[in-house]
Amino acid sequence: MDILKVDHVGIAVNNLNETLKFYEDVLGIKCEGKETVEDQKVKVAFLPVGDTELELLESTTEDGPIAKFIAKNGGRGGIQHVAVRVLNIEKAIEEVKAKGYKMIDEVPRYGAGNAKIAFCHPKGTDGVLLELSERQ
Repeated sequence: MDILKVDHVGIAVNNLNETLKFYEDVLGIKCEGKETVEDQKVKVAFLPVGDTELELLESTTEDGPIAKFIAKNGGRGGIQHVAVRVLNIEKAIEEVKAKGYKMIDEVPRYGAGNAKIAFCHPKGTDGVLLELSERQ
């Protein structure tokens, strides 16, 4: 599999704007954009750090995946996923499956930043939600 780099670290937050204050005012990391991904029920803020990003994620609904993650985490946010950038996501998905591991997404979908994404099932990654991401 052609993994190019760690693409981003997804961090679930209760309040995007409040959390951004810490990253911008204290750490000096400037947000380079926000977007809402309706299909995933999430608002996202992008914070570049070197050649990767921190991706802050706030749920837009009480039943969204980020809201469920926060509820399971005692109402606190935290690292929700790690994404690696791959050269060819379809090929990467097939390689994972060919080696006997399960994918949550067997067909890529579009995520934040117009990336093609697919998640590996955490049962095969010792509990880590790992995202495969292809960006143009």
